[in-house]
Amino acid sequence: MAEIIQHRDTVPESCLGKRFDQTLAEMFPDYSRSRLKEWILAGHVTVDDVVVDVPREKMFGGELIAIDTEVESEVRFQAQDLPLNIVYEDDDILVINKPAGFVVHPGAGNPDGTVLNALLHHCPQLDVVPRAGIVHRLDKDTTGLMVVAKTIAAQTNLVESLQAREITREYEAIASGIMTAGGLVDEPIGRHATKRTHMAVTHSGRPSVTHYRVMEKFRLHTRLRLRLETGRTHQIRVHMAHITHPLVGDPVYGGRPRPPKNASEELRELLRQFKRQALHAAMLSLFHPITGEVMTWHADVPEDMVALADMLRKDTKIHLSDSDY
Repeated sequence: MAEIIQHRDTVPESCLGKRFDQTLAEMFPDYSRSRLKEWILAGHVTVDDVVVDVPREKMFGGELIAIDTEVESEVRFQAQDLPLNIVYEDDDILVINKPAGFVVHPGAGNPDGTVLNALLHHCPQLDVVPRAGIVHRLDKDTTGLMVVAKTIAAQTNLVESLQAREITREYEAIASGIMTAGGLVDEPIGRHATKRTHMAVTHSGRPSVTHYRVMEKFRLHTRLRLRLETGRTHQIRVHMAHITHPLVGDPVYGGRPRPPKNASEELRELLRQFKRQALHAAMLSLFHPITGEVMTWHADVPEDMVALADMLRKDTKIHLSDSDY
């Protein structure tokens, strides 16, 4: 399956002296610069009915531009009938609430059975959209909201919005330790120097900013609301571990469970058995990539995190008087 793409338009006079590839990017903003350059080099774009395959060619204004190409499907990925919790869908985007244990994209150790495979089954036309329209990812065991683009135009616009920090993503988490106030972590994140599957705060990493505020304090844990400015791999998990407040249950950055002193065996067991990072993408807000409408979605915190917060709350009430917390 392939998507046929055909466009005809006249170069505006304002593009006088600009490069061919820059002019195309201004005239057809629904497509990324890299994709437009591919089409130029492949001879799929004509100027006044003549193929021009030189991106640096200068424009005068008034030329007739024609794009005539196909986008091939990503045939290496298989469509699979897997359940998706879709909270919103229209012709351009869909928003899902991802459960724990669901890998977003095929990779080493997870060749299929992923969100991407499920998306291809639910919406077959996604096979012509890069990464089946996935714009941002959640870790396997992080739950919550993800937006997916159903067209190339929608994906291009969403990626640009993400890079411009115009998409708001807020998370709920339960962290180890007592945090007295909110703040932000502004530390670069990159690959760990020796553990190649891990990320770490490192001077050579990419800029990364996480805002957090305290929602509720327990005896030895804190419930947080966090907002991402950037979207690095494992960002919240790495940043919270960096400030010595790793997320409960994090198998990579969390360390051993830390029950409060004199905690009940029930709470101790719950902390021992909490095998995923206590992290949930609770709110997503963005400008619709086609209509420009502001849209916001919320996803309830999953049962395992609710049960953990309830148990920590019960423990706090038993051991501390009202004046202590």
